Amino acid sequence: MHALAFANKSKVTMKIAQVAPLIESVPPRLYGGTERIVSYLTEELVRLGHDVTLFASGDSITRAELSSCCIRALRLDPTVRDTIPHFMLMIDKVRERAEEFDVIHFHIDLFHFPLFRSQATRTLTTLHGRQDLGDLKPFYHRFGEMPLVSISGDQRKPLPHANFVATIQHGIPADLHRPSFEQGSYLAFLGRISPEKRPDRAIRIARAAGIPLKIAAKVDKVDEDYFRNDILPLIDGPGVEFIGEINERDKTKFLGEAGALLFPVDWPEPFGLVMIEAMACGTPVLAFRCGSIPEVIENGVTGKVVGSEEEAIAALPEILSYDRRAVRQRFEDRFTATRMARDYVSSYRQLLKRRRPSIWPNQLNLNGGDGLRDRSAGGATEENWKAGWGADHH
Repeated sequence: MHALAFANKSKVTMKIAQVAPLIESVPPRLYGGTERIVSYLTEELVRLGHDVTLFASGDSITRAELSSCCIRALRLDPTVRDTIPHFMLMIDKVRERAEEFDVIHFHIDLFHFPLFRSQATRTLTTLHGRQDLGDLKPFYHRFGEMPLVSISGDQRKPLPHANFVATIQHGIPADLHRPSFEQGSYLAFLGRISPEKRPDRAIRIARAAGIPLKIAAKVDKVDEDYFRNDILPLIDGPGVEFIGEINERDKTKFLGEAGALLFPVDWPEPFGLVMIEAMACGTPVLAFRCGSIPEVIENGVTGKVVGSEEEAIAALPEILSYDRRAVRQRFEDRFTATRMARDYVSSYRQLLKRRRPSIWPNQLNLNGGDGLRDRSAGGATEENWKAGWGADHH
């Protein structure tokens, strides 16, 4: 099929590359926030009618075209000792096919910047991690032409001069989790055991409140000592159950049967995907005031933002009485994959608009340095633009 397909005069299909991390499959079997978001975005773009190629591990599952960049997720491959060569091979694979795409959307931090600097206007990079580390400022200054997307307003604060073109909050499929409107019987902690996620806080809060706590979390190798020395002794007592890593199917039941999710983080949280997963189940969230959390949680509606363990303990009775239908409704209003994908499509169109003046007056192709492939290959042409490409039709 031609790279551009018209459902009508105002709807244009783009050729989009999604470049995912290789640590987990897309979607991940268990834990893996970034890969999960890449999956949701990819599938929603396909559903909206775009022509999408996913660069990811070979055990990924997608309705898009899958370009396999390693046999399996690197975290699950015991033969992998160094992940960097695998990422370099993938980036070169993307480079070889770059002419095929209108937009190349990266989710792999900074690896690709030097190689794609000359094609910056055809790329978009979503930053999924913390950006407050001093090493990053000179890097973004050096590569100031690379368009960036933040996943919260707080995430971009340490980099006021970086080339952010949008803030796009995460979203998940509306039908991914079935909500439960019955009051839950325990508190939930979901995600990863690490010092910055503060499972110790969750345990102390639950015990002080006299409410059972269930912990469903993975333990990375780097955090095994912390788990063994700091968390296991706390778990070894009444009222706390450690379940371990769970999959997506189990997550609905785990979150839906909880009275509230505890999210007591102690770091500049870039977004906090588990918070909107809980909301999708109708479960309110008790979270600490760090990073993006005040942007995600609506106090008194979807949860409560606190500054201390004492505040958290005092807030629990109120949170457990929240209207779970209202929590679910706010999820549907703000955090669906459809909303996320449409926001990204708007950003893709803005990239194309910025390239437009230097492209069509001179009718240049990729070899001429305009950043788009030859128009004969299909894609963003002047005629197609006039037919509706430039309009932000959702």
